[in-house]
Amino acid sequence: MDFSRVALSEDDRAFQDQLRAFLRSVVTDEVIQRDRETGENFDEGVHLALAARGYLAADFKSEAEGGFNAVRRRIWELEIGRSHAPWFHWPTTMMVARSLQQFGSAELQQEILPKVLSGHYRLCLGYTEPEGGSDVATCKTRAVRDGDAWVINGSKMFTSNAHNAHYVFLITNTDPHAPKHQSLTMFLVPLSSPGIEIQPIRTVDGDRTNITYYSDVRVDDRYRVGAVNGGWSVLREALNAEHGTIERDDQGLQKLATMTEHLLLLAEAVDHVAAVVSEEDSARYRLGRAIARMEAAMSTPEMYGRVANAQTMRDVAPDLMDLLGAAGGLPTGAEGAAGDGGVEYAFRLAGPAGIYGGTLEVFRNMIAQHALGLGRPNYSPPAKRPA
Repeated sequence: MDFSRVALSEDDRAFQDQLRAFLRSVVTDEVIQRDRETGENFDEGVHLALAARGYLAADFKSEAEGGFNAVRRRIWELEIGRSHAPWFHWPTTMMVARSLQQFGSAELQQEILPKVLSGHYRLCLGYTEPEGGSDVATCKTRAVRDGDAWVINGSKMFTSNAHNAHYVFLITNTDPHAPKHQSLTMFLVPLSSPGIEIQPIRTVDGDRTNITYYSDVRVDDRYRVGAVNGGWSVLREALNAEHGTIERDDQGLQKLATMTEHLLLLAEAVDHVAAVVSEEDSARYRLGRAIARMEAAMSTPEMYGRVANAQTMRDVAPDLMDLLGAAGGLPTGAEGAAGDGGVEYAFRLAGPAGIYGGTLEVFRNMIAQHALGLGRPNYSPPAKRPA
């Protein structure tokens, strides 16, 4: 279905107007400026306000459970992106909460989920390790059974929003002698536990992420999610959601792929550039090409769209900077910055956009193997030519 041709009902238009007005009232210029300066991607006031209005619960629940229908969910996704809300923590929290709903005990669900929907609990991901790269299954963080508890030692990289979260969805190795996909166990670890240290890391686009250290962290067994050594099944479902490889509905209204919200920022940058340079014939061609690339990327589903979105940002942002000249390299707040630094920010964001949730190389390998049937990549060195 082409969403641009969907005729909104009066109730849906009223919902859109109310949502826009509410977002304008809470996502203020000060909130946006503070988010740009800190790279937090989080504002507790905004988060709690959205929860109090019932938006978080409506986004989490299915339509049958009282959540958004397909049209309103798409309106919600678009408007939250267009508002520049510090937002990327919520999809992560929701992803973990869905895994908890599927694999967690009833007791753990009752403890966590109501406060997730009220905005008072935030959840983050503890997957990648400093030497593990994108192969999460090579996990070295150890969890050792000690009676009714587990003792965890290790470290994780890129634990984004750990400093604003209450629990980390932590993959651990509980059987180092087993094959790597049969040695993993998942925990929902309280970040207030003694022995956890969170250190900030600043990315090139200005975002804050973290490295987290776990030193003799004791976690009660009730925080285990899924079976002992069955963590790969839990992780695989969460990764499918993060990668955008989940099965689509037949209406086609939901967000097609991850990272599409980043293209909304790039689209704004294109508009700013067009207002300055669109009188030149060569500029019109390049702007038209950029818009066509963005439209194609935003219409591309699943893991294909994940690649198209990030690669489009990497290709288009430098071209926009070239069109603007020196003014395109000035950041937000700098005197003479074109479009208040939107192009410069899109350029810095383009690099990490191809890394978050898995690198483009990983996704291209997934497409080659699982969609095109090309087999596993061969990373062995090239054969030497005979002398």
